[in-house]
Amino acid sequence: MMNPVLLTYVSLAAAIALEVVGTTFLQQSQQFTRLLPTLLMALCYAAAFYLLSLALRTMPIGVAYAIWSGLGIVLISLVGFFILGQRLDLPAILGIGLIIAGVVVVNVFSSSVSH
Repeated sequence: MMNPVLLTYVSLAAAIALEVVGTTFLQQSQQFTRLLPTLLMALCYAAAFYLLSLALRTMPIGVAYAIWSGLGIVLISLVGFFILGQRLDLPAILGIGLIIAGVVVVNVFSSSVSH
């Protein structure tokens, strides 16, 4: 059986990845006017929330959501840049850097997170 801490982080990482894919399909759904991207978005979001619920078995919700939202912002920004051709200005890049720093601080220094 997998280590519970490892299982928590694997579940959370998969949830984040599915949320990013789902958000990419949300963009492609064109306000829910395209059926396939809309269905794929809903499937990804449902799976992401299920996996997030698994992570919440052992991780405090505030910490899990901070990691979820922080990494989701960073990853979807990268998808926007590399796949969708969207550009970020310097303040946006600096802000995303601060988000990354916050996620690192929570994971490395917080006693709320199981290590």
